[in-house]
Amino acid sequence: MISRKEMQAVASSYEEPCIGVLGSHSALEIASGARKEGLKTVVICQMGREKTYSKYYKNLFDEIVILDRFSEITKKDTVKRLVELSTVFIPNRSFSVYVGYNNIENSFSVPIFGSRALLRAEERDEKRNQYYLLDKAGIKRPEEFKNPEEIDRLCIIKIMQKGSVERAFFFASSPWEFEKKAQERVKSGLISKEGLKNAVIEEYVLGALFNANFFYSPLSGEIELLGFDRRIQTNLDGLLKLPAKEQPEISETVQNIEVGHMPATMRESQLEKVFEAAESFVSACKKEYPPGLFGLFALQGSINKKLEFVVFDCSLRVPGSPILESVSPYTSYKYGEIVSPGRRVAMEVKRAAEEGKLGEIVT
Repeated sequence: MISRKEMQAVASSYEEPCIGVLGSHSALEIASGARKEGLKTVVICQMGREKTYSKYYKNLFDEIVILDRFSEITKKDTVKRLVELSTVFIPNRSFSVYVGYNNIENSFSVPIFGSRALLRAEERDEKRNQYYLLDKAGIKRPEEFKNPEEIDRLCIIKIMQKGSVERAFFFASSPWEFEKKAQERVKSGLISKEGLKNAVIEEYVLGALFNANFFYSPLSGEIELLGFDRRIQTNLDGLLKLPAKEQPEISETVQNIEVGHMPATMRESQLEKVFEAAESFVSACKKEYPPGLFGLFALQGSINKKLEFVVFDCSLRVPGSPILESVSPYTSYKYGEIVSPGRRVAMEVKRAAEEGKLGEIVT
């Protein structure tokens, strides 16, 4: 395990930090924010997936490192190059998925903004996972069922797609319906029998969906709401746009692959409960995973008919919501202008460097 002290020492040796990010998920969002704050940037790309960064938006990056595979980011020569560039690395979901938690924790000896250890808590099959943290924080979440025989209401079943980094979802309101839909998906190759054993079965919460995007500053100790968004998903989005009478005629298996974002706002009378959930969550993370959660994170949930904020998913790194760069009002209430998630990260890194506190914001 790479020690925090080691990474603090490396970060403290930097004169001018450079923002580093993996070329996927939210790299443009992070780099754009860094540019606005005058910080240098480096993006690590995979061959065949580099044009977005090396051609179409090359203006955002000072350095472009192209590897055969993302996982090669942990090789000694790549790590050495990133440290030479004074890189503070901003983890996103693609970093976790393609590089892997063991490699991140044991081989990637580059200072990471945020918690290195907390990244794996996002996985539902981890012992002290996001559900564990939500419970420790006292945040309401959907009721979970241990096996299909317990299903007595509409449930959502969450499972990894076979041979993919995407998550698969389906709905069932009875043990019979679970079995039928599960076997259909196994037969089609969408999911595996082994993966089905690790499926999460939880109550489906009827309500208004909100992804609440936050920033926790380790320097000021404050939590900031950066804004709300909703996800555009395929092929679910296409199905829902059909008239109800046409939907039963579609035989294709419904999937929930996130491909975009939509902005949202919330009634002011509901904002306190969302802030309180974030405060409780940060506190729980600090106790369970010292030094805790800092930087960007998100609580994905629903406001139900009782006006309760029920959280069913957490992002313990950059949530990836570029729409907030142009439409969210919440940062303008605080700063007098819209501050994107990427820029808020850059502001923190820049302040830490100016105050000689880079070691305080990395692991």
